[in-house]
Amino acid sequence: MSDKKISRRGFLEKSTAITAGAAAATTLATPAVLAQAPVTIKMQTSWPASDIWMDFARLYIERVEKMSGGRLKFELLPAGAVVGAFQVLDGVNDGVIDAAHTVPVYWYGKHKAASLFGTGPVFGGSATTMLAWFHQGGGKDLYRELTQEIMGLNVVGFYGFPMPAQPFGWFKNPVTTPAELQGFKYRTVGLAADLMQNLGLSVAQLPGGEIVPAMERGVIDAFEFNNPSSDLRFGSQDVAKNYILSSYHQASESFEFLFNKDVFDDLDDDLKAILEYGVEAASTATTAVALDNYSADLQKLQTEHGVTVHRTSKEILDAQLQAWDKIIPTLEADEFMKRVLDSQRQWVERVVYYELMNSADLTLAYEHYFPGKLKL
Repeated sequence: MSDKKISRRGFLEKSTAITAGAAAATTLATPAVLAQAPVTIKMQTSWPASDIWMDFARLYIERVEKMSGGRLKFELLPAGAVVGAFQVLDGVNDGVIDAAHTVPVYWYGKHKAASLFGTGPVFGGSATTMLAWFHQGGGKDLYRELTQEIMGLNVVGFYGFPMPAQPFGWFKNPVTTPAELQGFKYRTVGLAADLMQNLGLSVAQLPGGEIVPAMERGVIDAFEFNNPSSDLRFGSQDVAKNYILSSYHQASESFEFLFNKDVFDDLDDDLKAILEYGVEAASTATTAVALDNYSADLQKLQTEHGVTVHRTSKEILDAQLQAWDKIIPTLEADEFMKRVLDSQRQWVERVVYYELMNSADLTLAYEHYFPGKLKL
């Protein structure tokens, strides 16, 4: 018995020593872990501080910070905080900011191909179709070629949130024919500017925060931005009362999440993955929040602000397609842009055939349960 007790006592003493040693090692190791400060990423958006798209940028940041366990932190800044809304690509490339939440059409002035990654010719694909092209149809490789090889930029970019087709815009009086558009001073951006000029409009390319003041001063007399929530927050309803939905000028856009390549490459592999795939998580969350807010704010514009909502006439939509037909050959004179457009056409021809043949007639179902509401 005494031998057993001695053995047991010896075992306990050894166990206690081992446990104490492990605890001491943990105590020594813990401060080293805690001493690793989180990586702070300075991200500027292209949006005014009050725009709903700042809320969308926060959806991304919240998810990334949680998934990283606090190892990544963001400093989120609105347009103009460091660089202008249209200059975020330069800011990220130069390292003045680490990241940007923007759209590629805002750097269309550097290379027209930027507009093909969201606001190019509409062959029949929705924003969801074209975001799928980016991820599965070769778009990601073409985007990398454009930014890093052709333009030599020090950036990495990801795409998320397939936007609903953008409204034709805000007009003081309703328009239903192409002839009525002649001479309008109209705000849009990217290749949509080429499209509208082809239709006889005079175009001013302005960031979101400058649109309503320009309308008030008479610099423009019609405009589009993107969606009912942003338009409501901008005060669009105070300068025009006719809101025309549906258009082919920007029907397939997504957000661009830009990162300085040096900053991105310096991160651990798991943090790189969180930044990249966090875009996909935020894309789903943003879609839900956008549909909720856009639809509610469209109702608010009608019921509280006296806005009349129209749908773009088929005559104007057809004129837009004919205008794209004239623009496309000029774009294809550039070898890279022709490859992008060829890739998109091949994708749309196959994928949209499936989508259209397979999709239910949602208009028929909506009118069955909510008769008399639609005016198509």
